[in-house]
Amino acid sequence: MEKLKDAIGHISSSLDDTARKSEEYQLLRAHPDGEPSSPSSPTPSTSTSISPPIPARHAHADRPPISCASPGAFARSARARFASLWTPTFTFSLLAGQALSVSITGASVLTALLVKRQWVLPATQAFFPYVGLMFVFTPYTMYKYGLRGWYKMVLKDGWKYFLLALGDVEGNFLAIKAYDYTDLLSAMLLDAWAIPVCLFSCYLFMHTRYHWTQIIGVVVSILGLCMLVASDFLAGNEQEAGVVADRAKGDLLMLCGATLFGIVNATTELFVRNTPMYEVVGQVGFWGTIVCGIQAYVLEHEQASRTRWKDGTGWLLLLYVIAMDIVYALAPVLFRTASSSFFNISLLTSDFYGLLFGALHYSPYWLYFLAFPVVISGLVLYFWHAEPEDEGETHVRAPKYLDSEAGLAEEEGYAHEP
Repeated sequence: MEKLKDAIGHISSSLDDTARKSEEYQLLRAHPDGEPSSPSSPTPSTSTSISPPIPARHAHADRPPISCASPGAFARSARARFASLWTPTFTFSLLAGQALSVSITGASVLTALLVKRQWVLPATQAFFPYVGLMFVFTPYTMYKYGLRGWYKMVLKDGWKYFLLALGDVEGNFLAIKAYDYTDLLSAMLLDAWAIPVCLFSCYLFMHTRYHWTQIIGVVVSILGLCMLVASDFLAGNEQEAGVVADRAKGDLLMLCGATLFGIVNATTELFVRNTPMYEVVGQVGFWGTIVCGIQAYVLEHEQASRTRWKDGTGWLLLLYVIAMDIVYALAPVLFRTASSSFFNISLLTSDFYGLLFGALHYSPYWLYFLAFPVVISGLVLYFWHAEPEDEGETHVRAPKYLDSEAGLAEEEGYAHEP
């Protein structure tokens, strides 16, 4: 009888233990990041998962709640929410976005100046920034991976970077070509089409879920852009800019280029969240140099031989290369600290900077001075609900087939994931 009782007790204990483990397993599936505070939560297994978890965007937010109990409570809670926005990450993302916007504006203005000098070689112009990226980031990638490791990476993953570089090359080619048919303001306005394309691409590639406050932020930023365009028309600057031949063709080219930019930016974000940035940027430069070089030779070698290099054209081209390489080097950092969508929204202020530079010789209407703060307000609203860190998970790791994988992610400030 005593043995029977012991056996029953042992079976009961085993069933309880099995139930407890099953409950813990369900908790682990519901909270893969180990967030539940249950004291019985087990240590996550160190075994390698079959597929990485989909980045959870906006799964939580540490923003102070908004109180609607009274007007005073609402004002106090709104002030607290606004103060909580200004974390180091958000401040850096906002400033980096504006630095990129200035660089993009500079590249656009320099392109317009080259067109005015009858130097219209879009493939050749886009070729030189890729050369700069290749000579800087490709040797560094070889140093980190070793020559054999870099060769393995090109053989196994080169096709992905080739497609990424192909989209980027053609986007740049179409955007630069558009300046031959339309003016700077119209080109920068149509370039805003990259925002909805990027939002949809992030949803398609990374299963991004956007909060309604982010959609409002995007709408407010585009409203600021519309105010800028309205200022231009009300001031009569369209006539001052002159009549541009075949404007519809230029607009179509810019829309196609903006579509490619939106897809490329979302794809680049996906890559840099899982791969060292120097690998991604170096491969874009490497394949971009090859693709753009071939395209420039096929399409423009005869035209290039007939094109006259006027005084200052070389300096304008050099400044263009510097501006674009700043964009290529800094944009992946912003993709990690915020997102590619935030990057595209930040570029809406480039229209403001374009007029501020005076390249168009416009006389701005009063709406022009309201457009910039409206766009910035949209950027603030974009992170009104969630923090930049909630935009996506970053798991930087070198390719598994490299012997030098250990320590690479830590050098970039991100720990390896199990």
